[in-house]
Amino acid sequence: MTATSTISRPADRRAQAFYYLIEAFQRSAGEAVEDRWLWLEAAHVTGQSVLKLHWQSHVWMLRHARQSQDRAEIGGQLFRLALVPFGHLLQRLPSGNIGRSHVNAFNPMVVPDAVAQRVREAWNSVGTREAA
Repeated sequence: MTATSTISRPADRRAQAFYYLIEAFQRSAGEAVEDRWLWLEAAHVTGQSVLKLHWQSHVWMLRHARQSQDRAEIGGQLFRLALVPFGHLLQRLPSGNIGRSHVNAFNPMVVPDAVAQRVREAWNSVGTREAA
């Protein structure tokens, strides 16, 4: 954890991997907007199965969209935030979906290589090779 981080690490390995990715996103300030999205997409893939983490991934995505003034992404993230509780309640979570506005919110996906690489890095950081 970085000295500037305000995130405390939970005991759950999935949550640890998720917060590793969020911290990496925070450290990536100054990098290209699209490169930074990869960290958030990886966090979404990693945390999607846990309501709290899934919700937080979209909150972080909304923040990043607002910071980059991407109106389409802002709208997409607001829509997804509305869907998160229903997806968990109905157990309709499309695995591998990266959570961005340019992908269908209801379809599973094959995780893109650049995102999968970050997911593996996060799981390795917490001492397991488990994938999301």
